[in-house]
Amino acid sequence: MYLSGLDYAIIIAYFLIVLGVGLWISKLARNDLDQYFLGGNKIKWYFLGLSNASGMFDISGVMWTVTLLFVYGLKSAWIPWLWPVWNQVFVMIFLAVWIRRSNVMTGASWILTRFSGRGGALSKNIIIVFAVIGAIGFIAYFFEGIGKFCAAILPWDLSVNHSLLSISSENVYALIIVGITTLYTLRGGMMSVVATEVFQYIIMTISSLAIAAIAFNAVGYNDIMEVVPKGWDEMFFGWKMDLDWSASLPQLNGKIATDGFEFIGALFMMMLFKGFFSSLAGPVPGYDMQRLLSTRTPFEAAKMSGFTIAVLFSPRYLMIAAFAVLAIVFLTPDMASNPQIDFETILPNAIASFLPAGLKGLLLAGLMAAFMGTFAAVINAAPAYIANDLLKNSLLPGKNEKTYVRYGYLSSFLLVLIGVFFGFFASSLNAITLWITASLYGGYTAANVLKWVWWRFNGYGYFWGMLAGLLASTVKLIFFGDWIDIYFFPIIFAFSILGCLLGSYLSSHDDMKVLKSFYKNVRPWGFWKPVLKEVQKEDSTFKPNDMFGRDMLNVVIGIVWQMALVVWPIFLMIKKWDALALSLAVVAITSLALKFLWYDSLKKEAIQNG
Repeated sequence: MYLSGLDYAIIIAYFLIVLGVGLWISKLARNDLDQYFLGGNKIKWYFLGLSNASGMFDISGVMWTVTLLFVYGLKSAWIPWLWPVWNQVFVMIFLAVWIRRSNVMTGASWILTRFSGRGGALSKNIIIVFAVIGAIGFIAYFFEGIGKFCAAILPWDLSVNHSLLSISSENVYALIIVGITTLYTLRGGMMSVVATEVFQYIIMTISSLAIAAIAFNAVGYNDIMEVVPKGWDEMFFGWKMDLDWSASLPQLNGKIATDGFEFIGALFMMMLFKGFFSSLAGPVPGYDMQRLLSTRTPFEAAKMSGFTIAVLFSPRYLMIAAFAVLAIVFLTPDMASNPQIDFETILPNAIASFLPAGLKGLLLAGLMAAFMGTFAAVINAAPAYIANDLLKNSLLPGKNEKTYVRYGYLSSFLLVLIGVFFGFFASSLNAITLWITASLYGGYTAANVLKWVWWRFNGYGYFWGMLAGLLASTVKLIFFGDWIDIYFFPIIFAFSILGCLLGSYLSSHDDMKVLKSFYKNVRPWGFWKPVLKEVQKEDSTFKPNDMFGRDMLNVVIGIVWQMALVVWPIFLMIKKWDALALSLAVVAITSLALKFLWYDSLKKEAIQNG
């Protein structure tokens, strides 16, 4: 890719500013774990929301989503339900409040507010293990994405070919960016992460609007339809995708067959099944949970989650849709003549082809810095579990706070090394994404649903359920690597449920004092009648949470709202005006409904609770 002197100047200046801000802020977080990992619970909720949104502009995710839209058209809007992308809606509606009421530092500490005794200790340890494994998986995912991106956009061949060592240019670029990111994150913790990501969000939004303007003026609806297969511009589907690229880009038919998305009807039903339980389980122990725990109050945690959805999807999908349609119209002929094309490099190829000097440098710097921000959030979150929960509260108590912060540095460094090692052997972004979302998270789901809704579920059940899920997902990865991950989810889920039930029924329930404290503080709905009776013996005025119906209604409204925020930028970029008008009307109606049915009720409850 050709970069002008202006592009280089912008990239260098941007990195110097980001690193300077991160290192300057680091002085606020060097001596205290709470400051380092949570920002002292002093960060404004809207800054945390912008930080969360900026992190989701990560290169790996944007590259993957551009490829999905290019290949599958409007139907690709459903594929991120694999995560599921609407887990943020569950968090926004009720889980953020439940989680933040704990006033703890990490998900492992949070577990001890729910479980007690030896079972509680085992539960805390398995959460630490999961947090570490999840962080390693994400580091490998980010490593794979940033390497491909940098190798495609930067002009230098940095590959190493020696008799003792051979490293591709992609991996050398990834090592450099990962090293820089690790440096400023180790120094500044959560404060550095948030400060740099807010700045990055502003840059990325400006870039998205500029790219959308270029694509809007360069591409028309008929230009797109001449290239894509029939049904590409249709959002809804039957049993199969039924997209045939033979006429313009026949290589894509092979990619569709190997991706595992062809039978989208079955996939959609599996995504709904997995999505409901995975979303109800709550955020995994990682950077999403750290941002929730960093907010000042439960009300602000909920507002932060809603704000993330509101400010993320439209600018992100403006960029994704703009690059996809530009690539479809102008790059398809060149790709058709290249039988070895890597479709996951569509994004950097589009940047090289369509952006003018200056904007190219700004976007490249923003994307790389957004990668740095998301990567930084991952390596800030997982070490909190090691430094705080494993070392401070278990193995090495009684040290001063500076010592535990240094242990946090060391933990981050070691996790990055291990994640990078696995990143060298990653086959593709799609493969890593599917394993994380379906297999790994499948092992997390059952135990973390039951912890909210069933009083008899105890610490032993949690430990054995999580362990069974982790083992099943590992077996899948090692022995059934060719299986499509999401179709393996019910098997992993079943093993995990079995572990939960056996662990719970073969041991006694948790200490009633701990159960009463959790139930009174968190106030979840579900099967809590024996605990409710005990609480009401002490406080006859205590009322159970009877808002399950309202919460589920708001979840459905929120999912529709989120989906409309995703698709209207795509309809705008392909100039499908009737669908654009309908999607914007849905955004307006669902926003109004959430204001009255969710936000007003949440605000009233926050005022009543002081």
